[in-house]
Amino acid sequence: MLHALSIINYKNIREAQLSFSDKLNCFIGLNGQGKTNILDAIYYLSFTKSAYNTIDSQNITHDQDMAMIQGTYHLNRYPEEEVITCGIKRGVKKQFRRGKKDYQRLIDHIGLIPLVMVSPQDSDLISDGSDERRRFIDGVISQYNRPYLEHLTQYNALLKQRNALLKQHAETPSDMLPIALFEVLEQQLNQHALPIYQERLRFIEQFTPYFQQVYSAISDNQEQVQLSYTSQLHERDLMQAFSRTRSRDIILGWTSQGIHKDELEMSLGAYPIKRVGSQGQQKTFLLALKLGQALFLSNTQVLNQQPILLLDDIFDKLDNQRVERIIQLVNGPDFGQIFITDTDRQHLTQLLEDAPHEPQIFHVHNGEIYKK
Repeated sequence: MLHALSIINYKNIREAQLSFSDKLNCFIGLNGQGKTNILDAIYYLSFTKSAYNTIDSQNITHDQDMAMIQGTYHLNRYPEEEVITCGIKRGVKKQFRRGKKDYQRLIDHIGLIPLVMVSPQDSDLISDGSDERRRFIDGVISQYNRPYLEHLTQYNALLKQRNALLKQHAETPSDMLPIALFEVLEQQLNQHALPIYQERLRFIEQFTPYFQQVYSAISDNQEQVQLSYTSQLHERDLMQAFSRTRSRDIILGWTSQGIHKDELEMSLGAYPIKRVGSQGQQKTFLLALKLGQALFLSNTQVLNQQPILLLDDIFDKLDNQRVERIIQLVNGPDFGQIFITDTDRQHLTQLLEDAPHEPQIFHVHNGEIYKK
């Protein structure tokens, strides 16, 4: 749980010192006032980056040279409070610190503070290409499986090397290609691809029941949904595939085989949700993905703690019945600390009436945060 948050010069928030409820925290205000920026600062302390803008300098308040975010946490795995600090300065590598010790590698921080964010940009999971859906899978697994994140980082670095080599030899005759160099890269790619593939298979199998449980709760069991993981590795040896398609890859300028082509198929009934789902059904599908993720992480033995849940403007395009079911769901014991934003006090009033714990309510106006 996040007990306290300090923000200096992060986006439009020049200075804020906030303390939070262990269960429910609400930010109310019109669009563009800074509500989402507060959630993004919390997200930053979990993932060492913004959910919306990965160029760190662009997250600093326009007329300032530096920004700072600091959070004080209680984590189930550690008896003492943990203080996480991030400093961002223009033209300088950002600093991330746990207590008084700087991280040498930001990757070592991932998973310490599990977190799930639900936001309007989640619609990209359905509307955009397979990159977004792989990123969703990778983001969940990386919070509880450090070796997976290491494999993924290495695979992506090697993939860039192979793609660069392909482009470098676009005009090279086939009998003069550095086959041995290609084979070394491909062998290394294969060594990292196999554990990634195996863990993705395992994750989808274990995660799908949580996802379906949440969808059924929100839709009142009116619809059936399914997730299906597809991969080239289902049916082919990756080393043989690299060898067979190498000449074509040189023409294309990119690697056509590997786990970077995997897909997560999302279905409503027997058809793709993208094609047959209404706006409300698609929104329910996305909420089920993210809330199911929170339940899955809570039940992952490695974590042994409930993730922080960030809910950014989630009620749009949902009918009143689905809103009511979501409120009942997140207010229950299966979910931990929640941070929620909304422009409409009506939804939050219902949420607060049903809340078993005393909430903290904040009003946000032009980057200023006022506690009610």
